[in-house]
Amino acid sequence: MRGHVVVPRIGLVFPRRLPFPAWLAVGAQLAAVAASSAWCQGDWLIYGQAAYAGRYQDAIERTGLEYQTLRNYAWVAGRYELSRRRGTLSFGHHAEVAALPEAEQDYWLRKAEEFRWSTALLRREVRASLAERQQVPQCLHPGPGGRLGARRQRTVQVSLTPAQLVLCEQAARSQGMTLHRWAARVLEQAAQAHPPHGRPMGA
Repeated sequence: MRGHVVVPRIGLVFPRRLPFPAWLAVGAQLAAVAASSAWCQGDWLIYGQAAYAGRYQDAIERTGLEYQTLRNYAWVAGRYELSRRRGTLSFGHHAEVAALPEAEQDYWLRKAEEFRWSTALLRREVRASLAERQQVPQCLHPGPGGRLGARRQRTVQVSLTPAQLVLCEQAARSQGMTLHRWAARVLEQAAQAHPPHGRPMGA
């Protein structure tokens, strides 16, 4: 079509002369389509599953994508309401933390957005944090026979105001630590300074 950019299946057909602003606009539109396609297909599948049960085969035939790919799109999209999706991050960023509880999803996505992490860096940070949680801290109190008790893992939930969270994150960052590791160390130091019997441990 004269004066228009045509989008056939395998490429673009440009008019003889296209103004530079129009060329930039086409690029922006293509980027938006590419960034939103996984979300849109996921939402499309979720709707289809609710409205037309058992029709995934039809979806596969329509899209040409693999069954598992479509299921992954739908699963990730189902983990995030539209209001919680961050336009500055890719679908891949969201997929990396989709299995986590909502509060942790929001925490990691905010960190990725703030520090402009790639999906690979976000994956490393999340895995490092999960590995730290799985490490078993040494019991602080002596067990039978004066020996340290068996190692046990405990999960402690702490409610913080947004301002307190920012301060804690800044403190952890200043020491080159993740927030979880920093919090565990602070708790251990506090326990050592104020043992149950009123005197510092080791005194």
